[in-house]
Order: sequence, then C-alpha cells, then structure tokens
Amino acid sequence: MKADHLELLVEEPSMEAFLNVLLRRFLPAGTTFGIRHFQGKRDMLEKLPCRLKAYAKWLPQDWRIMVLIDCDSDSCLELKQRLEDFAYAAGLRTRSRSGANSWQLVNRIVIQELEAWFIADWPSLRAAYPALPAKAPKACRSPESMSRTWETLESTLKRRGYFTGGLRKIELARAVASFFDFDNSSSQSYAHFRDALMEAIS
Repeated sequence: MKADHLELLVEEPSMEAFLNVLLRRFLPAGTTFGIRHFQGKRDMLEKLPCRLKAYAKWLPQDWRIMVLIDCDSDSCLELKQRLEDFAYAAGLRTRSRSGANSWQLVNRIVIQELEAWFIADWPSLRAAYPALPAKAPKACRSPESMSRTWETLESTLKRRGYFTGGLRKIELARAVASFFDFDNSSSQSYAHFRDALMEAIS
C-alpha cells in the first residue's frame, strides 16, 4: 500500500531541519510527513524502543516510519541490527525482514553523519556557499570514509569566509537542503534513504 504519511525519527535537530526543507521540495502533493528529533544518538537509542512500541499500537496502514541515525565510529552492521531488534520487539515489520511490499518501518544508517551527505553533493553545497572551490578539496573527496566529517567541512567553510565563529549546523542544513539534488548523490547511504522513501510513496 502506498504511504500517505511518513514519520521520520532522527537523532538531532540539524537532520530535522534538512529534511523539513528537502521533503517539502520533493514529496508529491497529498503526502504528509512528521519529523521527531531526539537529543543526540545516545538519547535516541535509549528512547527509541518505547517510541516504537507506542507507534505499533495505533499505526495506520498508510503510514510508514523511517529511522535515521548516524553511524559515526560504530559498526554499521551492529547498529543496524540493534535498530532491527528494537522494531521486532515492538511488533513492527521492517523492510529488512518483510521485503519491499509490506514493511511498516525502515532503518537507515547515515554514513558517517549528515555533513557527509552535504559533501557528497558538492555542487549543492557550493550553490549554498558560492565561495567554495568548484571541485571538492582533497580532504573532502571521500566523505563516507572520512573521520571528523563535520569538523573537516567546518574548516573548509571557514577558509572561504563562512562560519568564522563556528559551524551553525541547523543553518547549514537548511541552506544546503534548498539546493540539494534529490536524485544524484555520491553518498550510498543517502541513496539508500532516498530509495526507501520513494518505495514507500510509490
């Protein structure tokens, strides 16, 4: 069944800000969404089991839940399994367990973190901040294998005169989302998120 509403659970406010802009640009008319953010990854992992159990008691058939969490330095496979176990314990059907046609919830890991999605779409980042170089600097050419992703992006922006007082993540997220290319990104984790979203609403 096509989803008419999406519930997106994210770990922090900058992802909420990014998705609020992005989804308003690309979701078809009539598809609604709600975004619920936690106070960081630890808070999300602590509270998610109870939140999912609450959803399971009343989730309409035409709703889908999307859980997004940063990988950071964790094992992607172990983190994904932990999320899958939360959903299973709550009685929700995940895409990994139920397949493409009958899932209620999909878990997606952001590798390494949201700022890696921005770096992976360098033209959109540069559209938001035109003083950036036409090509991503060497330090930013493999965003999903970088460590200290947001710190690297912050220093890159500072060198071009942006965020000289420190990176304002929510402001950055909204600015990049206004130009972000929904269909083309070198980030595999973004592509997995996008594909699940399109599967839900088509």
